[in-house]
Amino acid sequence: MTFYPLDLAAIGLGIIFFLVIFAFIFNKKEKFILNFSFSVMTLVGLLAVVAGIWVVYDASAYIMIFNLGLPELPFHFRLDPLSGFFLATIGLLVLYISIYSLGYVRAFLGHKSIARFIIFYCLFIAGMFMVVLADDALFFLIAWELMAVASYFLVIYEDEKVDSKKAALLYLVMAHIGAISILLSFGVLAGAVGGDMGFGSYTFDAMRSANFPAAWAGVAFFLAFFGFSIKAGVIPVHVWLPEAHPVAPSNISALMSGVMLKTAMYGIIRIAFDIIGVFPWWWGAIVLAFGLLSAVFGVLNALMQNDLKKLLAYSSIENIGIILIGIGLSMMFTSFNMPVIAALALTAACYHILNHAMFKGLLFMGAGAILQTTNEQNMEKMGGLIHLMPWTAFLFLVGCVSISALPPFNGFASEWLTFQAFLLSPVVPTPIVKLIMPIGAVLLALTSALAAATFVKAFGVTFLGRWRGKVVPKNREVGWSMRIGMILAAFTCFLLGVLPTFVINMLGNVSNQLVSASINTNMDKYNWLWVTPIVAQRASYSGTIFFVSIALIILATFFIFRLKRGAVTRCNVWDCGFGGLTPRMQYSATSFAMPLRRIFGGVFSISEHVRLKYRLRVNDRFVNIIYKPIVRLSYFISRQVGRLQQGRINEYLIYSFVTIIILLTFLK
Repeated sequence: MTFYPLDLAAIGLGIIFFLVIFAFIFNKKEKFILNFSFSVMTLVGLLAVVAGIWVVYDASAYIMIFNLGLPELPFHFRLDPLSGFFLATIGLLVLYISIYSLGYVRAFLGHKSIARFIIFYCLFIAGMFMVVLADDALFFLIAWELMAVASYFLVIYEDEKVDSKKAALLYLVMAHIGAISILLSFGVLAGAVGGDMGFGSYTFDAMRSANFPAAWAGVAFFLAFFGFSIKAGVIPVHVWLPEAHPVAPSNISALMSGVMLKTAMYGIIRIAFDIIGVFPWWWGAIVLAFGLLSAVFGVLNALMQNDLKKLLAYSSIENIGIILIGIGLSMMFTSFNMPVIAALALTAACYHILNHAMFKGLLFMGAGAILQTTNEQNMEKMGGLIHLMPWTAFLFLVGCVSISALPPFNGFASEWLTFQAFLLSPVVPTPIVKLIMPIGAVLLALTSALAAATFVKAFGVTFLGRWRGKVVPKNREVGWSMRIGMILAAFTCFLLGVLPTFVINMLGNVSNQLVSASINTNMDKYNWLWVTPIVAQRASYSGTIFFVSIALIILATFFIFRLKRGAVTRCNVWDCGFGGLTPRMQYSATSFAMPLRRIFGGVFSISEHVRLKYRLRVNDRFVNIIYKPIVRLSYFISRQVGRLQQGRINEYLIYSFVTIIILLTFLK
């Protein structure tokens, strides 16, 4: 019997749905189903990783049809290099988060329903798997809704908190607005297929083979881009993301930020490169513009936050922006018939998708460990946790270095490739594009610098110095299952940074599928040590050599100062004559961000008061400009419509009579 990658993915889905039934039946045996379900989910994650990597290296497409849908509307499955890469990325984080959850979810025992959590956890992961495996519009939308609804119930899991209910409702509303837009996009694409295919026009295969009129292709793409942007949290349709992530359980925040947002990136790539295929350069320019907007505004908002999980949520918007930059550049280069440079930009975007899944998953796991130990998310009330939680401090530092795009960790490798795509833009023949590209490169550099400042603040205020709160936490380091989940994610961040060539080589098959080119043929000439996107004379980078050099410098410095007697002396910290330092003398999260808040103050809506107590409120300006007027308008319309309901039967009879007269008039 021969097994194929799609068979492994189908087995994984079957196991997930078995666990849903299992948790429902044995809902009273909470400890048992907790240990069993999350242990089995690690196996499911591993199956997804194997299936995804297998199909990417195989560079083939595997198809399966299940007659489980409506009559004449079966479900179509497809596993190709693009969906395989996303399946492997989702599976890898599911593997780590499931190990972490063995310890994290244990804190809910006796307080919340563990069975309910496991059921929606499994359905959430099943929805993400099916989104990337779907090969028809019907199955895609069913999987998309399953993912959205299951994640809604996970966000609202701690429903005793008022903020959880508000955030979950906002998320659900925004998710369904996006789903309607995606549905309309698929309707336009299916309608443009034409012919006598009937229901067959809803399959992605039929759409791939169609020649879409330019106008309808544009309508379909931008409807899809709008819908997927809502799910990804692209500015200005990001309002749900910084509200939902802080209130969700931390393992769910890790999955939502790490991989759920990436399913939206998958949708954009699938629609643009695989289904439509041919597009003008300005489509890519619009995607690039929204990417730059999200990157800059996302990191600026992250820098202003004092809530650790909200900081990480806004940072996700920044990284989604960086991914969109790569996608937009690839679309532009593809339209100018520059396949190798388009492959470079697309590879950079895909590599950052994987990297962000790893380091953001690690950071949210670290935030969950901090929350369990301190029962606190406000960084203004933290400090000195490196002494209580040395393991978490070190692993969180790895995530901070990775997300700050500092070598030799993985964030640097993917952002470096994105910069190389910008630097190759002078070969583009259009003058306006040559003008846009340097501006984009500068904004990306600014984003990287601000990200470094953001995570210096996050780590320094949280782990260094002294405890700022009233009561020092009694708990100490989290259990080993949570530590192992974080260790695996941190080690993956390290490997992806030090040995990027192996993943870039694998991604060559993804770019070959979509833009008929790859950068691995150029890289292979200079072996696994060097990343050479186009030619070595232009740019090359070796994460391995960089790491070895840094390690040797650190070791040499350590031995010089340790072996030389008297080279290091210890004394009390200078207290400026105040007679001893207190926690109030430390930098706070607010004071750390103050200089940059002064520089970029116009970006935010800031209210600052100094009376008996200093009060600062930094609001997202997009909320004030876009969403609050919409809310006020909806309330106004509701009040006007509410006037029709007076409670008098004679008025209701008049409404019915007028309605009948209108219908008879127009239907005769």
